[in-house]
Amino acid sequence: MRTRLSIEQYLNGILANDRLILSQAITLVESRRTDDRALAQQVLEGILPHSGHSIRIGITGVPGVGKSTFIEAFGTYLTQLGHRLAILTVDPTSQRSGGSLLGDKTRMETLSRNPNAYIRPSPAGDSLGGVAHHTRETILLCEAAGFDIILIETVGVGQSETVVHSMVDFFLLLMLAGAGDELQGIKRGIMELADALVITKADGTNQASANHARIEYQNALHLFPPTGTGWFPPVLTCSALTGEGITNIWQTIQRYQKLTIQNGYHDQRRQEQQLTWFRTLLRQRLERQFYEQPGIRNKLAATEEQVRKGTLLPLPAIELLLSQHPA
Repeated sequence: MRTRLSIEQYLNGILANDRLILSQAITLVESRRTDDRALAQQVLEGILPHSGHSIRIGITGVPGVGKSTFIEAFGTYLTQLGHRLAILTVDPTSQRSGGSLLGDKTRMETLSRNPNAYIRPSPAGDSLGGVAHHTRETILLCEAAGFDIILIETVGVGQSETVVHSMVDFFLLLMLAGAGDELQGIKRGIMELADALVITKADGTNQASANHARIEYQNALHLFPPTGTGWFPPVLTCSALTGEGITNIWQTIQRYQKLTIQNGYHDQRRQEQQLTWFRTLLRQRLERQFYEQPGIRNKLAATEEQVRKGTLLPLPAIELLLSQHPA
């Protein structure tokens, strides 16, 4: 039986950057137990005044782009500058694989031993929305523990990009030079979210094709509508192996931060993200309350059968259910 810490022990441990207590607090907010959730909310309320002071950076990329190698190089560079770095991974497939903690630690071997870096995966739970919920709470806990840069890596491709974009200040898209047509379908929507694109593996014989890809992508971005922030997403190149371009990426993020803080977009984006989080949780709670009502499963099955057979149209079926079982 695990020993339960008090609120004071959680708060004091987190604020003192006790890694063990921070990890226990993250596990607490991920718990589905009612008593754990109540305690987790008290802990989150306690650390809230100490959160919000980091730069939150989302990192995504097509398969094979070398996200882990890039994060290893970029993260090491940031810690050498004196920053404290938390790396959170959002993996929508981990509900099938059972999580990716071992994989993350193995893929980022140098950072996992770095005293100024902390790596933590987010379990998928029942849905990607659940990942977002826990990842947002984990961000707050890591900020309270003194991490001033939070990197959020998407492991999957697709819906996870949109979710991560809704919780970061800067969204970085890693691309390959000369990627095949099979990747083109996912590029457009993700490119529109990006605050900067980085062509990776720009070294050796790859350098010329990386520079060519940079020009092509920069031209393509000119066709996209303006972001409304006064910022035009640049396309950069880098090599995680040689370190070339890493400094430029960090300076780009700093310029973006300075611009958006000055013009008010930074605060506006965070406020909109808080509202998105609230609305997502509200929808989840209402849906859960509806399905948890006594007898609803049988009633729903009977109604669905009528809809399937065409004896009851969907809209009156919904109105009938909600009149008998309001959420």
